[in-house]
Amino acid sequence: KPSPAFIPPVAILEEAVVMALGASKYGPFNWHEIPVDAATYYSAAMRHIMSWFAGENIDPESGASHLAHARACLGILIDSQTGGSLIDNRPKTTSASETIKRLTK
Repeated sequence: KPSPAFIPPVAILEEAVVMALGASKYGPFNWHEIPVDAATYYSAAMRHIMSWFAGENIDPESGASHLAHARACLGILIDSQTGGSLIDNRPKTTSASETIKRLTK
């Protein structure tokens, strides 16, 4: 059975802070009511990851962790895809996994 024991509690708590910010702004679990598009949440997650990778730990707008924001975006993508409320507007491109295999030396 899947066990949350393998997820660090600090990661869950940091993500919970970001999800609460979103809930107060847009309503809790709003993506269940209004479909969300993949590109929006992918782009937001990547912006947070890039900001973190560039040395900025905390999002200046929210005061919360950039990594927690990225986790929240990914959680919404997983939940909306599983629940059927995801607008799948991913571009039709070549396989990234095949390209990674080809470029790996």
